[in-house]
Amino acid sequence: MFSLAVLSLRLRSSGCQQIRRSVATVVSGNKTSRFVRERLRQQVEDMKGLFSGFRPGLVVLQVGDRDDSNLYISTKLRAAAEIGIEARHLRLPKTTTQEEVLQNIQSINENQSVHGLIVQLPLDSVNSIDTELITNAVSPEKDVDGLSCINAGKLSRGDLKHCFIPCTPNGCMELIRQTGVSVGGKHAVVVGRSKIVGAPMHDLLLWNHATVTTCHSKTPDLPEQVSRADILVVGAGRAEMVRGEWLKEGSVVIDCGINHIADEAKPSGKRVVGDVHYASANQRAGFITPVPGGVGPMTVAMLMENTVQSAQRFLLKNQPMSETTMNIHQSIMNERRSCDSTLKGPEHHLFSHSSIHW
Repeated sequence: MFSLAVLSLRLRSSGCQQIRRSVATVVSGNKTSRFVRERLRQQVEDMKGLFSGFRPGLVVLQVGDRDDSNLYISTKLRAAAEIGIEARHLRLPKTTTQEEVLQNIQSINENQSVHGLIVQLPLDSVNSIDTELITNAVSPEKDVDGLSCINAGKLSRGDLKHCFIPCTPNGCMELIRQTGVSVGGKHAVVVGRSKIVGAPMHDLLLWNHATVTTCHSKTPDLPEQVSRADILVVGAGRAEMVRGEWLKEGSVVIDCGINHIADEAKPSGKRVVGDVHYASANQRAGFITPVPGGVGPMTVAMLMENTVQSAQRFLLKNQPMSETTMNIHQSIMNERRSCDSTLKGPEHHLFSHSSIHW
């Protein structure tokens, strides 16, 4: 739980009337993700102790050799190794056909030692490949990215206990919980409607009892909509688009953007910024995530959490019901009851379980 935002007083020059001016509390994704990863590491150790030689298995399937994809994959593989997940990188050449990708996915779907499968996007092939077809070919039970139509459909219907939630929105929800601000009854605004961030973020907030407005490129009065938000989540893919003067004072601001802008002061000639203009937003928000170090680390942590959950479900489904599997079942049921508590009452704060379409 983070401390409350620091409040300072200043005198108004005309009449010397005191007013309150807030400085936002920074919600660190780096700190929160370390806590999540340590919890997951302990859960993996517990599973290995109960079932000798067992380890959660994860495969990252890549087509081509894009530098940005390689960077993202290496981050995921390092996180998996730290937690104790057995992760494998399957890189297919740029000449790979759609049928060959589907054959590889089918083989992984049938491999019982693999509990999570990530298809790294974009698919960098010289051949035409239907990304939607590939994404939906992943078994819903191994779709730890939460991008298949089965998992997306369950999320949209509020069946949060029986689906994998996309990792970035899930990470955003955890960061919101860390502020101590209850979602229930709040007006939440989501800027962006991508399948990866905006659309599932809307669903998560809705099923946690927020009143949700989704804004996009055709929204005519974006500043006005943003000004109404108690909770604002921005994933539009436009550098520093949301200005601080648009914000409702004291709001929670979650910035999912990762953009590069020119900066001659940096050795690389550029720097990373979010979709929110941080310097001005920091003066009005109550809580705000930094870029970098905010949502990004939480996305990877939630991917690891989904993989561990998938391994737990596998053990429950495939191991005889012994005292050890009953212990795992009880652990999962406790997590589900915690999720139910969140849905029934906003006073509970707990852990739950790209391309941008603006």
